[in-house]
Amino acid sequence: MTNPNILFLMTDQQRWDAMSCADDWVKTPALDRIAAEGVRFTQCVTTTPICIPARVTLATGRYPHNNAVWNNMQYTMTPDAPTWMRAIRDLGYRTSLFGKTHLHPHEGDLREREHLLNAYGLDDVDEIGGPRASRQVMSHMTAGWEAKGLLEAYREDYAERFANKPHVVRPSVLPLEDYIDVYVGQQAKRYLENYDRDEPWCCWVSFGGPHEPWDAPEPYASMYDPRAMPAPVPRPADDHPRPKGYLDERIEHGSPKLDRGDEAAMRANYAGNVTLIDDQIGEILAVIEERGELDNTVIGFTSDHGEMNGDWGLIYKMVFLDGSVRVPMLVRTPETAKNGGVVSDALVENCDLGPTLTELAGGELTHQQFARSLCPALGGNGEHRDTVTSEFRGEFMLMTQDWKMALNDDGQCYLLFDRNDDPQETRNLAGLPESKPVENELRLLALERIAQTQLKEP
Repeated sequence: MTNPNILFLMTDQQRWDAMSCADDWVKTPALDRIAAEGVRFTQCVTTTPICIPARVTLATGRYPHNNAVWNNMQYTMTPDAPTWMRAIRDLGYRTSLFGKTHLHPHEGDLREREHLLNAYGLDDVDEIGGPRASRQVMSHMTAGWEAKGLLEAYREDYAERFANKPHVVRPSVLPLEDYIDVYVGQQAKRYLENYDRDEPWCCWVSFGGPHEPWDAPEPYASMYDPRAMPAPVPRPADDHPRPKGYLDERIEHGSPKLDRGDEAAMRANYAGNVTLIDDQIGEILAVIEERGELDNTVIGFTSDHGEMNGDWGLIYKMVFLDGSVRVPMLVRTPETAKNGGVVSDALVENCDLGPTLTELAGGELTHQQFARSLCPALGGNGEHRDTVTSEFRGEFMLMTQDWKMALNDDGQCYLLFDRNDDPQETRNLAGLPESKPVENELRLLALERIAQTQLKEP
């Protein structure tokens, strides 16, 4: 058997529960198939609940406290940064990317920076900006919009949304065939249809959705009934003194004005976008199957972070609540496809996919990094990590099977949830006298994780 081909599927802003194999409010038959032929990890968190730092950590296996990328910022990953993509290319693979990386700033013309993507380890590149950035960033996709007379309408639609009601729900002004996620899916599909090189391929398909705005095109915009959507998690009353953190700042200054029915409408449109992406994934899988390669293809799937979609009265991400910090994780290999699907409750981080794909390609990462291959956990048995972490703006979250805790940038515990008794996170136990022993134990674990994940001097 030759080295397996590798398909790395990634979305932007997809919650862990936005798959029909995980919950019943959205239909994702293609992702369900991958799960049924692989391992679905139910307890995956993003290493940071915002785009750029999550993607830098995913590429390098190094946390925000290693690389000082704590937020979305003007940041360009250096050309010589160690990545799993380069490690796989060095194993003799032809690597490719279709979609978003956000490993360098979303500005100017992305086509002029393909050399950076080549340096990161990606041979064949068609990079796009995300939905927000595509109103100003040029790429092959936006140049196509401009040629068709669509770009100005896209820009005007964006300007109107953010000048009035950023979370307005209405279909995109783009025709279905030009919608961002359709473009990404079809470019990857055509590439694999026409692939005729001797090297095994490693194809990263990085969708821009279901990142807001809530603009899924028809027929997906009308696919789901808002009345059938799950109700958002209500914001609990703050009923006792406790330290404050960035979540409190978001609640005070970043809570949108949600009218009656807004959350349901957002969730229905979001579900439509997820199903649109799933349909594109289904077409890509069909091409691989038609080529006779599916039996020798590894598939990994995850997202960079989630979307609150009205939970706690919030939208977007940037908080340590489940809607923002928990993401999907699927790994399917030729071996798991023969053995049938497994559901694993092991604690994992989305950056763990890099060393996993590298190991399945027959290699290993030699640079200092802290992501951990999931291969030992693909049987569905045993633990992977004792704790998982996420970081943002100098704050630190630590999660175990039983607890979730967040420390503010002064090291004070301001969020504490009992994951067994309160899975919806409606009772914040931080600051209660009876919580002190748990807070102290978890803070010690957090400090140990930080100490154990410091880069050593070369």
